[in-house]
Amino acid sequence: MIRSLLLAGAAMLGVAAAAQAQSQPDYDLVIRNGRVLDGAGNPWIRADIAVKDGKIAAIGKIETKGKREIDATGDYVSPGWIDMMDQSSQVLLKNGLGESKLRQGLTTLIDGEGGTPVPADKIADYFTQLETQGIALNFGTYYSAAQSRVEVMGDKAGQPTPAQIAAMQDKVRTAMKAGTMGVASALIYPPDSFQTTQDLIQVVGASSACNGIYATHMRDESAKLLDAIREAIEIGEKGHVKVEIFHFKAAYAPEWGKLMPQAVKLIQDARDRGVDVSADMYPYIGAGTGLSITVPNWVYEDGEAKAIERLKDPKIREKLKQEVKAGSEPGWSNLVEASGGWNHIVLASAYNAKWDQYQYKTIQQIADTLHRDPVDVAYDIVVDAMPHRAMSLFMMMDERDVTTAIKQPWVGIGSDSAASVKLGQMEELGLVHPRAYGTFPRIIAEYVKRRPVLTLEDAVRKMTSWPANRLGLTDRGVLRAGLAADITVFNYDRLDDKATWEHPFTPAEGVDYVVVNGKVVLDQGKPTAERPGRVLRGVCALPKGAA
Repeated sequence: MIRSLLLAGAAMLGVAAAAQAQSQPDYDLVIRNGRVLDGAGNPWIRADIAVKDGKIAAIGKIETKGKREIDATGDYVSPGWIDMMDQSSQVLLKNGLGESKLRQGLTTLIDGEGGTPVPADKIADYFTQLETQGIALNFGTYYSAAQSRVEVMGDKAGQPTPAQIAAMQDKVRTAMKAGTMGVASALIYPPDSFQTTQDLIQVVGASSACNGIYATHMRDESAKLLDAIREAIEIGEKGHVKVEIFHFKAAYAPEWGKLMPQAVKLIQDARDRGVDVSADMYPYIGAGTGLSITVPNWVYEDGEAKAIERLKDPKIREKLKQEVKAGSEPGWSNLVEASGGWNHIVLASAYNAKWDQYQYKTIQQIADTLHRDPVDVAYDIVVDAMPHRAMSLFMMMDERDVTTAIKQPWVGIGSDSAASVKLGQMEELGLVHPRAYGTFPRIIAEYVKRRPVLTLEDAVRKMTSWPANRLGLTDRGVLRAGLAADITVFNYDRLDDKATWEHPFTPAEGVDYVVVNGKVVLDQGKPTAERPGRVLRGVCALPKGAA
């Protein structure tokens, strides 16, 4: 009898264990009943997506349960969206959430127009700090050609010696071994503008062995746009690297509707002959940058401190007024001319109480109010903002050209903005521009829903598989079993960019869930405490701890 009882007990335990095993969920997360867009441009399918251990485990009809279940009925499910031109390298150290980016459906940010916030030999430590503190989104970055130059020879003009070029190349190699994705430039700004084409070919070329990308804010996006594109292509061809043109635009009022088609043809012709060149853009007719861009570059040839002294000199001011009126000159793109005058340049962030009262006024309006020359007003604002950078909006693009650019299959999306430390506040760069809060929802809301410029499938492709392919992110960018579970769930009808020129810090609506590396970081439109983001490193990144 005892033996029978023991056998019966064992049988009952076996049944209980089997029942318990059967009740255990097979997956960490299952997203059910969504319209699944794979990111490659294919039409949507009705499917469930199962996630386990940070990766997509299965797509189709999922019969078993997940620890967490999301009903995506009525929503679209796509790969996580990728910002090809982010500016959040500093703010993520202060707040790793990046909520203003999450609410746009983003899962990955790629920074680096101005380089990294630390020198080349500290980049690996910076990456470790980000991951240790915790970030909600994935993050990658370029190093900067100008950064290498300043580290070697300071911020003044001048031709580097062969030894200095070699030192800059070593900086690039160090950055690539730390995990950066390539080398960037911002040639419209000093000291970047002091680099020659040949300098850049040599410095950028040091990243070639690591499949580096040359990503550039070109020397001119206005009257000499075509020459600037030719230079970027030449640097890529001779440096043996891919080329990415940042915030592609035809920012020159006298040639609206004419210059952009020529620029598109120039890039397409280069691609047709085998040059790996593409571009990204933000979907607005206004640009945003420092008001100091209206100062001719020669003023900065001896560094920023000397430049401020020159701007205070009345005699130099008079000379500068004549140069601004004359238009662009060698080495300087005149954005006053490109915008169509001071009445198209809006003060965004003055960093000085004296000028804050004129926020959202054009420089011409401020000058008229004060009965002063607009050049004097602009340069006084630049000087009085120090050590900060006074920011302005330059209304210098035309919607026809934005539409032409966005249609190109080789154009991706980049916001050219940082996350805000706190939602609803100005983004970290100090720029009052709706692109910081609205870029990615606007791609669909404006160019798919409100105007039939793109199909939904292609709009999603531009924000997912296309940037992933360009950046060499082979483990994400499409929805496929075995890849990283970066997923965006959005409601097509509600998706909208709410940020406007008058109210630029209004969060986007319509993104319901964001999943990063298998963890839900935005849940029914609200952030969670999860910080699963990773630093996405380039192919030459050394293992952690390696020298």
